[in-house]
Amino acid sequence: MPVYNSKGKEVETVELSKGIFNGTVNKGVLYQAVRSYNANQRQGTAATKTISEVSGGGKKPWAQKGTGRARAGSIRSPLWRGGGVTFGPHPRDYHYDIPKKMKSLALMSGLNSKWMDRDLVIIDSLVVDEPKTKRFKEIMGALKLKGKTLFIVDTIDQNVARASRNLREVRLKNYKDFSTVDLLSSDKVVMSKAALKMLPERLKTK
Repeated sequence: MPVYNSKGKEVETVELSKGIFNGTVNKGVLYQAVRSYNANQRQGTAATKTISEVSGGGKKPWAQKGTGRARAGSIRSPLWRGGGVTFGPHPRDYHYDIPKKMKSLALMSGLNSKWMDRDLVIIDSLVVDEPKTKRFKEIMGALKLKGKTLFIVDTIDQNVARASRNLREVRLKNYKDFSTVDLLSSDKVVMSKAALKMLPERLKTK
């Protein structure tokens, strides 16, 4: 693949790792990875009170017979306004994990998907001389980047972090931290040459 500098000019080419970029996109594994990620984001704090938890209602509202009204034993019946909730949500843990090999396979599938769709860009290095958004926008303009863009680097430079944090559609990630969801939710993925070399180390491939 061609490697570009921050001014958008091709400076060299780099060979991709065959162990990662093999053209395989496993949609089933991608689904499991996204489902696991979304489930683990849920707090599971939604709660309702049952008839036994709602306060009041100890006294029978009126006599069983003779009033002409329907039978009622408690004002906290689920049929009454302010009463308990039947089959309502209660606090629970939605968290679940998928095997490490499946996580790695999902990451590789996400990377292959971006590569095959020509949405993967390799840059020699991501550096700005001062922490200003204007400088970061100049790099994006030179690389003709639009929409949601994920930048993956080997080490996060503080100037780059500060220059990019005001851009809503830009996310900056270390090569150890980006997820399958980060890849799939981005229109473009920009990876530094150094981060590209580090990928086999994270994914345990050659």
